[in-house]
Amino acid sequence: MVITTMAKRIYFDYAATTPVDPEVFEIMKPYFLEKFGNPSSIHQFGQEAAKAVVEARQSVAGFLNCQSAEVIFTSGATEGNNTIIRGLGVSQKLRQNLGGGKPHLIVSQIEHDCVLNSARKLEKDGLAEVSYLPVNRDSLVEVSEVEKNIKSNTILISVMYANNETGAIQPIAEIGQLLKELNKNRQNKISFHTDAAQAVNYLDCDSRKLGVDFMTLSAHKIYGPKGIGALFVRQGAPFERFLEGGEQEFKMRAGTHNVSGIVGLGAAIDKVGQLKSKIKDTQKLRDKLIDGVLKNIPGSFLNGSRELRLPNNTNFRFDGVEGEAVLIALDLSGIAISTGSACAAKSLEPSHVLQAIGLEPLESHSSIRLSLGRFTSEEEIDKVSALLPGIIEKLRSISGGVGERMKDKLLKNLGC
Repeated sequence: MVITTMAKRIYFDYAATTPVDPEVFEIMKPYFLEKFGNPSSIHQFGQEAAKAVVEARQSVAGFLNCQSAEVIFTSGATEGNNTIIRGLGVSQKLRQNLGGGKPHLIVSQIEHDCVLNSARKLEKDGLAEVSYLPVNRDSLVEVSEVEKNIKSNTILISVMYANNETGAIQPIAEIGQLLKELNKNRQNKISFHTDAAQAVNYLDCDSRKLGVDFMTLSAHKIYGPKGIGALFVRQGAPFERFLEGGEQEFKMRAGTHNVSGIVGLGAAIDKVGQLKSKIKDTQKLRDKLIDGVLKNIPGSFLNGSRELRLPNNTNFRFDGVEGEAVLIALDLSGIAISTGSACAAKSLEPSHVLQAIGLEPLESHSSIRLSLGRFTSEEEIDKVSALLPGIIEKLRSISGGVGERMKDKLLKNLGC
């Protein structure tokens, strides 16, 4: 079997990032060259830009079912998550409410690294105690585990809406309802944060229905530009400013507005709302891929829940195969996939998400993620489904090396 590069490359890594939608790009273009004013300026150039920021904020607020003043523009979900986790962890006001004691945070074990590392930093610096919620084999947080971990000094719970590796959809509304009931009898209220970066394209992100106090999102996951995101902050929720400087964003986030990016985010989120009817089409393609892989490749397994997963997510593991080798083989055939989170792609450590659901390190290293998107076609599903069985069979026949050794052996045996 000799793998050759296809004329048309195929992209199955939409969970890592998405291309900017052409219509979104056209809407952004004037704000690079013509309408380039600083929204904080009083003159016409500035007010033209300020109007665009206001309109984009209204689009995001409408999507999240919140007030415009509850939407804070950020550089992306990482900044938003750091702002909430680390900001509340060092809040002097919250410490005073606790009588000067350490605040307690609860985060799930499958959070994005920006949440986990923010929580670990607070622990390391002796600023907070942190509990890490386990998940079940389906990669799901159980509401009973949330309640079990709550303490008298708990100030914040952070559970992502949908996992970036397994696509598992978490019971956010149920956790929100639990906290609503518990907070009725608590002097120290518990705030609730969810990272919705992966969820926005496919799930109901109504902030009121979910019962969250904070929600983060990122434009580049929804066919918008990189470097821009939004943070929902419920009116009255405790908040600590993360970036000092000017008085932008209602004095909650300093820094000159990224006007073109904000416009792109607004346009992208408008289009998400318009294309909700297409979600079932994506899910059908996902199910076709899952069924084909599990049927035609012996020793293949789906990581995470089959039912409670994002419509665009698949995560497989294959006995006796290195996931990195599968990635390389498919890439040589013009097909882009991943072995997990793009933010951890250069790490040799097994996925913390797959370890949390009970996989052994070797099983984790034998896993790959294929995530579909707005431009995925049935023809592309058929192509990858036809290629995978032969690749897995070939790799199993030469199994024995990992990393660079596996890569060298793979290239040699495939005649590349």
